[in-house]
Amino acid sequence: MKACFIGLGYIGLPTAIIAANSGIDIVGVDINAEVVEKTQRGKLHILEPGLQPMLKRVVDSGKLVARTTPVPSDAFFIVVPTPFKENHLPDISFVEAATRSVIPFLQEGNLFVIESTSPVGTTEAMAGVIYGERPELKGKIHIAYCPERVLPGNVIYELIHNDRVIGGLTDDAANKAASFYAHFVLGTLHKTNARTAELCKLVENSSRDVQIAFANELSLICDKAGINVWELIALANKHPRVNILQPGCGVGGHCIAVDPYFITAAFPQESKLIATARQVNNYKAEWCTEKVKNAMLKFELLNGRKPKVALMGLAFKPDIDDLRESPSKRIATQVMQSCNNADIMVVEPNIDQHKVFKLTDYREAYDRADIVAFLTAHKQFKTLEWRDNKIILDFCGLFKK
Repeated sequence: MKACFIGLGYIGLPTAIIAANSGIDIVGVDINAEVVEKTQRGKLHILEPGLQPMLKRVVDSGKLVARTTPVPSDAFFIVVPTPFKENHLPDISFVEAATRSVIPFLQEGNLFVIESTSPVGTTEAMAGVIYGERPELKGKIHIAYCPERVLPGNVIYELIHNDRVIGGLTDDAANKAASFYAHFVLGTLHKTNARTAELCKLVENSSRDVQIAFANELSLICDKAGINVWELIALANKHPRVNILQPGCGVGGHCIAVDPYFITAAFPQESKLIATARQVNNYKAEWCTEKVKNAMLKFELLNGRKPKVALMGLAFKPDIDDLRESPSKRIATQVMQSCNNADIMVVEPNIDQHKVFKLTDYREAYDRADIVAFLTAHKQFKTLEWRDNKIILDFCGLFKK
């Protein structure tokens, strides 16, 4: 069996590697020539524990080949980004472009699967695109939707062990897709229709967004009431049926910070709670920004000089290098834009350099800073001890103070 994966990003590349490791011949396709070249050399272009040696192994064995264009295959997988446009409307142009790129290579009996997070109805829409150009294939290929369900930093385990939801446009398509995933997925494969699978993915991440919004809203209430939110949540969670999540400086990443908009755009009147949760989590980043700016102004008034400020973490969650939709990055940008000639050190230990921010070592930044804002709870930061001679804004609960 040969499978072609369109998109070698945070999900497409790990899935392609694991599928290749299971014995399937994989062609990984990406429009970024640098990504293709690096992958072809067996070098990982993302940060994911344990994936580098597996990539080297499947590339050296010839099981994974990276290209900039598709090739004839038995199965095609669309694993490209689905961002949103203005007014948070979903943008499926990448999915459509990837779909159109494989249309010339489709043959009778092929499997075509979309993994990209998509609005309800996208799989049917892409089937229309395919059959519009290749009407002779109608009813002769298998089209399905199977969203990823992984946690960055633990992708290998979760791709293999997590259950998967597989939605086919037909029962045969769902069965065909399930037979492919069964090569490397040990979790249960749950078959359904494509629309249910599409909404299932959106609902999973929207549920998390709502739960995080509750924690973030509690943090705002506790700040005003003079209560330690970390202690409050720990005590509330002693109740056997309560499990409140931990607050942070917002919500980021390409899933939880984006997927709810796919629901609110399509069902605006029916998704009031989901929409409000998005507003709360977006506001939390603005609130953190104001906290940093106010601390800087207060320091300058009391000390007659501008403070040295350390902004700790740019990634959207701990111990990864993914900055997509990161509230930490947004906070850093807004703080820097708000003040002239301020001594601001930006720290992100999981990347070597950034096009906008000049990065500082986390130990140096912590030592030098008068004000330290912890935005992401990276493991490196957990080695730092609380210092009473600094103004510490702990937005991610490192010290629980």
